[in-house]
Amino acid sequence: MRHLLLLLGLYLPLLAMAAPEARVQARLVPGGDTVVGATVELQVDLLVDTWFTQPPVLPLIDLPGATVSAPSGEAQHLNQEHDGKTFFGLRYTYQITPQAAQTFTLPAQSFQVFPGQSDGPLTLTSEPLSWVAKALAGDTGGHRLVARKVSLEQQTQLSHSPLRAGDSITRRVLTRAEGAQAMLLPPPPLSEVAGLKRYVQTPRVTPLSDGRGGTSGGQREDSVTYVVSAAGHYQLPAIELQWWDAASGQARQATLPPIDLNVTEGTYKAPFSIDEDLRALGRQAQLRLSAQWLWLIGLLLLGGGLIYLCRPWLYAARRRFEGWQAARRTARLQSADYAWQLARKQLAQDPPELGGLYLWVRRRTGYYTLSDFSQRLPPSSGIRLLDWLQIRYGKPSGTAQVTPPLGPTLSQARRVLAPEHVRSSQRNGLKPLNP
Repeated sequence: MRHLLLLLGLYLPLLAMAAPEARVQARLVPGGDTVVGATVELQVDLLVDTWFTQPPVLPLIDLPGATVSAPSGEAQHLNQEHDGKTFFGLRYTYQITPQAAQTFTLPAQSFQVFPGQSDGPLTLTSEPLSWVAKALAGDTGGHRLVARKVSLEQQTQLSHSPLRAGDSITRRVLTRAEGAQAMLLPPPPLSEVAGLKRYVQTPRVTPLSDGRGGTSGGQREDSVTYVVSAAGHYQLPAIELQWWDAASGQARQATLPPIDLNVTEGTYKAPFSIDEDLRALGRQAQLRLSAQWLWLIGLLLLGGGLIYLCRPWLYAARRRFEGWQAARRTARLQSADYAWQLARKQLAQDPPELGGLYLWVRRRTGYYTLSDFSQRLPPSSGIRLLDWLQIRYGKPSGTAQVTPPLGPTLSQARRVLAPEHVRSSQRNGLKPLNP
């Protein structure tokens, strides 16, 4: 019995862990009836009490008599509390624009969510919604722009100032509509003008962002280019756009003023002379060189050919020169003069070093000890050398002694000594094997 109670105590936390809860909420903004052409938003809130392991799956809504735009890839994050429990969610927005005066019924829609700690995806079903779209006052059945606010802006760009025959002017018109779908914005009337050639460019249609991942309306940019064919006075006509207020249903109008153009008598000229280029192409090309330049070019070509043909000999000469330089450097490093410079530099240090001195003595006389070397020196110089060695490296005496300089002694020895032949047995520094 005790073991059974222990097992129940271990599994009790697992039994208390309930399945995650998910909810769906759908509403129309603004609520109530609307007018034909006005855009209403279907806001869908998908809520879970854990978290989302992957994005929800949204249905495609097809509503007869209305244009429906699916939500963008971004969603608004929510944090709500229901029945004392905290829910985390995502808000997606559909845009619905009625095109006919009738009663619309949006059936229940199924949404698939993937909450954390769930065995699989959950399917949520929204409540059906209904509303009525009324006809606009003075509706003629054509295309209607219904929005909360509409604005028009225009810009002009001249290819040359002042304008001449052959120049062009570009007119750009920007239409912004809050509360309307971008794809439903009508094009502004960019009519033709007598004496000007019209070239209409492809418009750019983009949504207006509300800064929270949704859209607040749409904008459309239209552009047209007019090319002037003759001098005179021209006028680009004014632009009038009819639209209806979504709140009151009243007709309103947005306008842009006309643009006056004055074209002078001057003709268009290209930045380069086409006639001169054509005449130059018809002439026979002539190249004149003096005799001096011909000789110089010939010598350069001859010199380049000789250098190309003599490359193996040049490489061999370069290698011999580099070998000669290396041999000279090696001979200098192995000479007695180099050892003398090294000895002077080392003896000038404090304390002095004797490596360079031994090297100079061996290369100059063939001796390996300074005692043997001192016997070759004049008596006074030999005594001064031995005294210097005794003071520097002998047993110290009780009285302080001043070390005499060794440089003058060695300089005198260098002048009186002549280099002797160094035997091969001394050159390697080995003593006879069997004396």
